[in-house]
Amino acid sequence: MGVLAAYFKSRAGVRDIPMAPMVKNTLASWKQEAPESALDLVFPNSVGKVQSYSNFYNRVFKPMLVENGIVDAEGEPKFAVHSLRHAAASLFIEQGWNPKKIQTLLGHATIGMTMDTYGHLFDSAEEDLTMFAKLESDLLAA
Repeated sequence: MGVLAAYFKSRAGVRDIPMAPMVKNTLASWKQEAPESALDLVFPNSVGKVQSYSNFYNRVFKPMLVENGIVDAEGEPKFAVHSLRHAAASLFIEQGWNPKKIQTLLGHATIGMTMDTYGHLFDSAEEDLTMFAKLESDLLAA
């Protein structure tokens, strides 16, 4: 697992973000070719400063979605950049990651914030039945 220090807008400030080795290696390779940045940014703008959301969205993200046909009936992109964060959190949950780990990765100040946003994705009636059946079995075996 690779780790990359990253800047965020929250109180967490700079923190280490674990990532798959392929992602870390790709970002490290890109960083060598990226414009110089006094802030040591991976994706600085052309003068080495923080990218503005609107520039990134309009020049990179939106054209990518349009080019790949990820648009609504009016031809507008179906997703905003923030949708990637929700998709990642949903995948973490689907993979069975611990809610506290997800809280840390997302930079949420409290587990309540994570559960308020994503708690419904942890619910599984089928899993609940299996868990109660196991609980009953374990209790009766004791």
